[in-house]
Amino acid sequence: MATNKKAANIPRKRNPKRSSILIVGLGNLLLKDDGVGVHAVRELQKLALPGVLAVEVGTAVFDGLHLFEKAHKILAIDAMQAGGSPGTIYSFGVSDVADHGPQSSLHELSLLAALRFLPKRPGPQISILGMEPESIDFGLDLSPALQVNLPKLVQAAVEIVARWREEFTHESQNQRRNSRSPLSTVPHQTSPQ
Repeated sequence: MATNKKAANIPRKRNPKRSSILIVGLGNLLLKDDGVGVHAVRELQKLALPGVLAVEVGTAVFDGLHLFEKAHKILAIDAMQAGGSPGTIYSFGVSDVADHGPQSSLHELSLLAALRFLPKRPGPQISILGMEPESIDFGLDLSPALQVNLPKLVQAAVEIVARWREEFTHESQNQRRNSRSPLSTVPHQTSPQ
């Protein structure tokens, strides 16, 4: 039986509905804790957050580029080895991560490398939530440390989304305020005779 290596849960619509917030779960589900991003997105999908598109990208980052182009803000969730104890949660912006060329991860194409394919324009704001893995080995289940901390990772994502929604509300209010033109912007002046 032939298998498709592409992530099966990436929406393939030609013109998908524009979502202001995109959450992508990255990682390899076949390698225990490396799939924590996908496990987190599955939990977020159950919450059905309004205005949020939560997608399992897995290792097929390039296949999700059409979604990245349509989002205003992107939250990527992935396993991250940064030296902390297993289950430690890291939060940072994409600009905080240096892309040093070929990645040492098992993913087909890193998020940072894939973003280079987006059109050169002001792109979406991208934040990353990472969780320190305990075991990157064959297996479908998360290690005990990550299973215990998965709800905290999901809650951290929900809090970021709430903060972004608040920013959207303030931006919308400012745009409405700026679009209103006063009845008279120049005081009435008479010319001397």
